[in-house]
Order: sequence, then C-alpha cells, then structure tokens
Amino acid sequence: MRVVLTGGGTGGHIYPAIAVARQCEAEDPDSAFLYIGGTKGLESKLVPQEQIPFQSIDITGFRRKLSAENIKTVIRFLKGVKASKRMLAEFKPDVVIGTGGYVCGPVVYAAAKLGIPSIIHEQNAIPGLTNQFLSRYVSTVAVSFEGSERSFPKAKRVIYTGNPRATTVQSANRERGFASLGIPMDSSVVLVVGGSRGAKAINDAMIEMAPQLQKLKHIHFVYVTGEQYFDKTREEIRVKLGSMPNHLHVLPYVHNMPEVLAATSLIVNRAGASFLAEINSLGIPSILIPSPNVTNNHQEANARQLEKAGAAKVILEKDLSGKRLFQSIEDIMGDIHVQQKMSEQSKRLGKPDSANLIVEEMRRLASGR
Repeated sequence: MRVVLTGGGTGGHIYPAIAVARQCEAEDPDSAFLYIGGTKGLESKLVPQEQIPFQSIDITGFRRKLSAENIKTVIRFLKGVKASKRMLAEFKPDVVIGTGGYVCGPVVYAAAKLGIPSIIHEQNAIPGLTNQFLSRYVSTVAVSFEGSERSFPKAKRVIYTGNPRATTVQSANRERGFASLGIPMDSSVVLVVGGSRGAKAINDAMIEMAPQLQKLKHIHFVYVTGEQYFDKTREEIRVKLGSMPNHLHVLPYVHNMPEVLAATSLIVNRAGASFLAEINSLGIPSILIPSPNVTNNHQEANARQLEKAGAAKVILEKDLSGKRLFQSIEDIMGDIHVQQKMSEQSKRLGKPDSANLIVEEMRRLASGR
C-alpha cells in the first residue's frame, strides 16, 4: 500500500502519523510512504529522523479574528493545494491520512479533489478548525474519544478508533524504564511532567511540594522539567531541601517516555490527546492539569473525559499549588483500592489496537470497498 501521511505543528499531530506508518510496515513490509509537512514545522525535523521520505509546503493557520493576515493564509492555502496535487500525482498514493495541524488542510483537500481515498484523524475531544473543514470532503473521519463522532455531522463516515499512539506504547519494556531511571524494579513511581518543553506552573508546584515528599519516602518521584526550566528547578529544590533526597529524581527530558511510562504508578501531566492515549493504553492513573493556552480549551475537554470515567483527577492550572498537588498524590498513592480502580478505568478507555483499526480502514478505502 502506498500512503501519504500529513500532520504537523506539534508532536501530538506528528507521532500518531508515524505510529500509523509503523503499523503499516508491520503488516506489509513493502508499504511505501511520503510525508507532506510544513516547511517550518516540527515535522520537518522529526519525520526525516524516522527515515520516512519528507516533502514540504508553506502553510499557516487562520486567525480566529478578522485579520489581513488571513488573506495571505488563503493564498498560501491555494498554493499549497496546487503543490500537494503535484506531489500526489507523482507519488500516486492508494490513500492519504491527515492527523491534524494546518498542513493537513491543503494536502487532504487536494487528495479529495483528485478522488484519492482520504482519512482525517481527530485526536482531541473538541475538533480543530482544519479537521472540521476537511470532514465534509474526506472518505472517513477517525476519532480518539468515544462520543465525539457527533462533532462531524457532515462527514460521510465517522469511526471511533482511539489514538494510534496507544498501539506504540504496548511494546514498551518496563524493566528498561526502571533501569534508565536508576530505580529498583517494582518500586512505586510518580512521574510529574509538563510536556516536552515543560510548563512553568507545574514546575513551580514541583518546587513548592518538594519538602513534603519526605512523607512518602517509599515512593520514587520523577520530575521532568523541560530543558529550559531544568537548572532553575533543580537549584531551587536543592536550596529548599539542602540536598537532593535519593527518592527524588529531577530530569530535563525523557527520551524513552514509553518505557518510563510502563514503569509508572501515577502520572501528573498536561492533557494532550496523544499522551492521554499512551497512559490509558497502559492503564496508568493520572492527575491532569490541562493547559489553558490551547485552542477551544480542548485539553480540559480531553481531561474531563478521563475524570468522568474515574481514570483521572483534574486540577485546573488556576487552582494549582504544591500543597494541593501533593494532597492529590497522597490521596491516590495512599489507597491501593483507589489506585486499582483508577487503573482499571484508565485501561478501559485505552485502545491498544488503535493503529490496527486505522490501517484496516485505510486498506478498506484503498481496495475500493
């Protein structure tokens, strides 16, 4: 099967596309790929590292308020459609899949206009503008959250697949996770992370609650600060405590996150859709602190889905403090029954076969069924 992948801007759009590619390869080693991304997007760096052929177009997103810049965006969109049609005609894909971000607009629209079967995958509980626009043109819309099918009333076909990142973490090696952290096997691990770049509000809460961790010496706390906050966060904790306790591990970044997640008992994190798919696939209880700085406040909508199911506790950033965060951690880690119940509910939301379901739909479309 020949597949064009598109999606960009953030890892949350890029990694699901890569997960689909890897599943295609697992099922058919002869699969061929072309990834069409943005010229300046993160995908221009990440995708070539994955040894997936990459081409780019120049595209930006629409501003939600009236702006002269939107006129330039329309022009870029039309040029992007023209360039995408040329790339698609040269590559001759059996199917095109878009996983979100502005770059999907011209690529998937071009595919639809050329009569090439196409899929868009919506990661969030609240769909973005690009996917709302594309939903009326594509062959299939795939959604990550059960119940969000109704967000696409004009789509020809909508299916609930979950997020393909859920499939990626299933093979994560738990022992390697413990080893990479330097933590004894079968220890209880609380992972606190604010996303790949870190989050100041979460780091501030980490610093504030550090002295209280002495109450839970049997638990290993892993603080992932983000590169830009690492030195400041570590130094402030050191000043507060005098020295770094053995059960507190402060790291700038985790390069083997799936393996570390496999070793995690409780996670504190933002509520990006791809990351939630990973923790649900592994059945990890969570304390979610949605970023308030995202379109349509979609991270809170994502988090509330887990909270409603009993898989997570939600703390809004405006209500976040070290004291409140520590109390929430203590409430969960201090009661094995609460942990087990949250883990069960998290696992119930997981879709470890997500990438399989998406590839199955791609094959159906490619065969003309």
